[in-house]
Amino acid sequence: MAEDLTITRNASKEEQYKSLIPQIEGLLYGETDFIANLANVCAALKEQFNWFWVGFYLVKDDELVLGPFQGPVACTRIKKGKGVCGSSWLQGETIIVPDVDEFPGHIACASASKSEIVLPLIKNDKVIGVFDVDSEFLNHFDKMDKIYLEQVISIILNK
Repeated sequence: MAEDLTITRNASKEEQYKSLIPQIEGLLYGETDFIANLANVCAALKEQFNWFWVGFYLVKDDELVLGPFQGPVACTRIKKGKGVCGSSWLQGETIIVPDVDEFPGHIACASASKSEIVLPLIKNDKVIGVFDVDSEFLNHFDKMDKIYLEQVISIILNK
């Protein structure tokens, strides 16, 4: 198991992801505790990209419930179909929001959040949670984030 990350600075976003993903694999290697793995993934991504907020919500009964995260305090429970996280859960799809103020029904857990990407965690054809990343900058996330963050989710779900 890796104990320290090598953080890549002054590199393209793609280079940063390519450097970090093998380290995440090493970090999770041999660890079977799902929550511990989610926590370390949050920390690794926050450390590399310094995003405003990065974390997981897990499906419990009829709600998304806050799981491991890095950043300021967050909404604890989100209903299916509500906000970006609840919409990603309902649709089972990644959602990129360039400007959260333009997303109908956006839940403002923190007013500093300006853009967002949410990816569903799908296991056995069922959404078991979502991975939420917020930025304090508009238009911060794109298809490259989607591609690489989906790889991170795959690593987590295949542990």
